[in-house]
Amino acid sequence: MTSVKKYIESNKDRFIEELFSLIRIPSISAKYEHKPDMEACAKRWTELLLAAGADKAVVMQTEGNPVVYGEKMMGTDGVETHGSASLRDVPTVLVYSHYDVMPAEPLDLWKSRPFEPEIRDGRIWARGADDDKGQAMMQVKGFETALNLDLLKCNVKFIFEGEEEIGSPSLEAFCRTHKELLKADVILVSDTSMVSAETPSLTTGLRGLAYWEVEVTGPNRDLHSGHFGGAVANPINVLCKLMADITDADGRITIPGFYDDVEEVSPAEREMIAQIPFDEAKYKAAIGVDELFGEKGYSTLERNSCRPSFDICGIWGGYTEEGSKTVLPSKAYAKVSCRLVPHQDHEKISKLFEAYITRVAPAYVKVKVTPKHGGQGYVCPIDLPAYKAAEDAVAVAFGKRPLAVRRGGSIPIISTFEQVLGIKTVLMGFGLEQNAIHSPNESCTLDFFYKGIESVAEFYKRFN
Repeated sequence: MTSVKKYIESNKDRFIEELFSLIRIPSISAKYEHKPDMEACAKRWTELLLAAGADKAVVMQTEGNPVVYGEKMMGTDGVETHGSASLRDVPTVLVYSHYDVMPAEPLDLWKSRPFEPEIRDGRIWARGADDDKGQAMMQVKGFETALNLDLLKCNVKFIFEGEEEIGSPSLEAFCRTHKELLKADVILVSDTSMVSAETPSLTTGLRGLAYWEVEVTGPNRDLHSGHFGGAVANPINVLCKLMADITDADGRITIPGFYDDVEEVSPAEREMIAQIPFDEAKYKAAIGVDELFGEKGYSTLERNSCRPSFDICGIWGGYTEEGSKTVLPSKAYAKVSCRLVPHQDHEKISKLFEAYITRVAPAYVKVKVTPKHGGQGYVCPIDLPAYKAAEDAVAVAFGKRPLAVRRGGSIPIISTFEQVLGIKTVLMGFGLEQNAIHSPNESCTLDFFYKGIESVAEFYKRFN
């Protein structure tokens, strides 16, 4: 057994209890009544960072929830030093994570209390077990392991925010204000997933996001559908037609100019994607569909990772309560989103969408488009020294080299880091699809928790 594995084995019970101390704090950023819990969770993180070996860990206020900042400064050849001069001697890693979690509802679907963590069947069950308290703890305990085994040869800074689950509204301003404090050579993030338990992977790309609310107004009040039906346009009918026409029969998005900046995936990368183990029958069975649909000419894994998409996330209007009400509604609404690929600017796409809907809307309704939020996509170069260190580290912990995989989700703050701080990010995540993040019964396997810690420690052994 290696010294890294021995250290983890000797301290694993403490690692779990420290994670549980965080999970028990219901740090739900979406609910104002949990504001005190956000402060408590931030404070608890400072205690854990200091206990892990950080020289400094403080709670820093923002316009919203606080940010936790910590650091451990090392000199050349691993000799601990202090002062700005040491920053020139060795590289600096900035570890990003978030301590806020999604609401736990619906509570009746949980098999155990979401903020009372339990270990069952080799898994940790709780809200935040994976996203992102579990993965953040892997980073901190990997750091602690490397530090205590004299493997750490670089400076390490930590920035943990409390608003990721609500779009990180305060973090960009914080980064702009504290650019000097956050200076680093690379950012390390564990907030993504692997292909499967049998197929380790590193995320090399994320899609961007644009999100809107659309309001369609017809008559100035709800009307009797018998008196007015057939003579006055129904806003729900119009809205459905507008939304349906945004994609064609081949799954292509019809907004003019939408694909102008889309980068075609190279044949070499498409070949890499084709090598990812994927069972389409199991995929369909898991989500309960008989057939898949997407943009013509691309595989399922290409469609949900490196091609853009359009989705209606919610649609409503008229009467939806029990029983019948023959009404022709005054208004109809939809929440819609596009997942974007690198080089597509979310602000440009937002304007294209608004201009398109306004232009094609018929004269018998009024349309209002309200942009909500968005973010850019991101691609990590696989020739970065930090990426190669992460690749080698995961190979040691998991027993096989990880695949380089683009993922379909979005972490808008990653592109913000690149734009504001000028730093690339290595996405070293240890989640699995079956961990059910954001859903009832979120979990994380103990095996992955310990392998994640080992991977991070092995990363520091190699990055110098």
